[in-house]
Amino acid sequence: MRAIVTGGAGFIGSHLAEALVAEGADVHIVDNLRTGFTEHVPPGATLHQLDIRSAEAVQLFRSVKPDVVFHQAAQVDVQRSVADPGYDASVNIAGTANILQACLQASVKKLIYASSCAVYGELETGLIKEGDPTEPISFYGISKLTPEAYLRVFGLLYGLDYTVLRYANVYGPRQTPKGEGGVVAIFIDRLKQGLPLVVYGDGEQTRDFVYVEDVVRANLAAASRGSGRTVQVATASATTVNELVQWLANIHGAPIQPEYRPERPGDIRHSCLDNRLAKEILGWTPRYDVYRGLKETYDFAMK
Repeated sequence: MRAIVTGGAGFIGSHLAEALVAEGADVHIVDNLRTGFTEHVPPGATLHQLDIRSAEAVQLFRSVKPDVVFHQAAQVDVQRSVADPGYDASVNIAGTANILQACLQASVKKLIYASSCAVYGELETGLIKEGDPTEPISFYGISKLTPEAYLRVFGLLYGLDYTVLRYANVYGPRQTPKGEGGVVAIFIDRLKQGLPLVVYGDGEQTRDFVYVEDVVRANLAAASRGSGRTVQVATASATTVNELVQWLANIHGAPIQPEYRPERPGDIRHSCLDNRLAKEILGWTPRYDVYRGLKETYDFAMK
């Protein structure tokens, strides 16, 4: 299999590229290195330092002619999307449209799109299902949802096969505490520096934390399953930020007194995703519980 991984020098993309290389795939990475790192590119993969919005990226697709494209590249910082919605839309919407055009020109068999739980916004439901209303409360959520509609129409008009994977809150080794950084990466980085952990709000907000290796497995499964479907990649288990702090204190071996600050605009209060469709369609189930994933992430960061 010949594959292109956009954002393959970043957090999730580099783990995915590594797994594809291990399976014997011919892997090409498209990354502008704005938030990615050359040292994250696995041996055996070819890095092309290109922006997904560029004409050069389209030309690369025509040259490589991949069988499958894993579209991971994105602007993923919610607060940056609030501060600069134009840039956010340029990367996530226009960039994805450019990649879809490239897929048509290269006769790509399938594209797997990395979407987000941010598309739902603040739903008053305990366990979110794929068919629930999508009402984003951040520009990031809007810019991740809009390409899903582009994919549907590209499929209708041109027959492009695809699977949308809506990720819960992904965490794990190589996640940066800046830019794309989720709360786990930020907390562990602050522990490493001996700084207090900052909690926005009362800490009782919940998240569905899914480990990066489980996300990689879902992507690999989607390469041959889930045609035309939207599937959530999640643990279906809610964790409060306060619980996260307690578990990290246990792993760190010392008590932690977090510093509480006001809530930030665009942040979702509660988010937990149903994963039954992933089990049914992709044959996928998460292997990592949050504590095990936290321990591996902590150990990696503290090396």
